[in-house]
Amino acid sequence: MRKTFFLSLLLTVAALGSQAQKFRALDKSPRDIAYYPDHFAHDRKDGEKALVKVSYSRPYLKGREIFGKLEPYGKVWRVGADESTEIKFYQDATFGGKKIKAGTYSMFAIPGEKEWTVILSSDVDYWGAYKYKEANDVLRATVPVSAKAAAPLENFSIVFTGDKPDKAVMALGWDTTVVEVPITF
Repeated sequence: MRKTFFLSLLLTVAALGSQAQKFRALDKSPRDIAYYPDHFAHDRKDGEKALVKVSYSRPYLKGREIFGKLEPYGKVWRVGADESTEIKFYQDATFGGKKIKAGTYSMFAIPGEKEWTVILSSDVDYWGAYKYKEANDVLRATVPVSAKAAAPLENFSIVFTGDKPDKAVMALGWDTTVVEVPITF
């Protein structure tokens, strides 16, 4: 009788314990990280340290008109989806022609048809741009919309390019819009 009672109790506890472990479904806008230099590139030198890293979410296009419609021109956008995008500089740099100290910042943008204002803010760890405060801007750089992508980019993407260790270009692309921000270290 005692064995049956303890066995029943053990099975009940195990069943309740397994019910407590509920994992979230996959995010609709997956997280990604872009580095410069690219830590996943095949031509990267071993031991090469990142100079800048961007952590962001990649929303889907899903046939929608993005800039000027879903993301209105002239309004602050979180640069991606979900949590605000964060950019980390491992050393002092120049971002869009303006000096920035090493550190971690949230990145926002004000999209326009011909140019964007890219904003680095001291506020980090926020969801979206709902609590964005202009007073916490550390840097604002105005950059032209540099190109139209040959084919629409389904997911918002950030990529770094550059063939010199002290110069890079951070490209932001989604749908057919591409914006490039020059960075020097």
